[in-house]
Amino acid sequence: MTNLIGTYECKVDSKGRIMLASSLKKQLTEVLQEGFVIKRSVFQPCIELYTIAEWNVLMQRINGLNRFVKKNNDFIRRFTAGVKIVELDSNDRLLIPKDLAVFAGITKDVVLSSAVNIIEIWDKDKYEHAIDDAAIDFANLAEEVMGDIIAQNNDVS
Repeated sequence: MTNLIGTYECKVDSKGRIMLASSLKKQLTEVLQEGFVIKRSVFQPCIELYTIAEWNVLMQRINGLNRFVKKNNDFIRRFTAGVKIVELDSNDRLLIPKDLAVFAGITKDVVLSSAVNIIEIWDKDKYEHAIDDAAIDFANLAEEVMGDIIAQNNDVS
């Protein structure tokens, strides 16, 4: 799953399930049968949804950490806390595990936001707040994060 595109609003039903938007589902067609890994975000109050393939790539990197270094063990434990495998049901709904829904404050209105190779699942109000907060300094952030990369790729300094 690379280069996912789009932001989608949906509702959580009484059992904690969400229906994937058809345009998002089309982007995931090749991997729907494999299932997904769902976990808490490290930096935001949202949930991250990975394809199994993307998760395995990430786990290869994490598996390279020396487990005899305490901070590495602590990181692995916290990074994988609450991780679960999830699948779409026969009606193309995704069940959000209760503990993860509580972590992200998800109750009714949800935003599924593509973040390159993963999908972030947000409570709608928290998502709007995070976007509004980020907009204040986005120009400076874009320059700081992307300025050198673009210059290097174009051989411009």
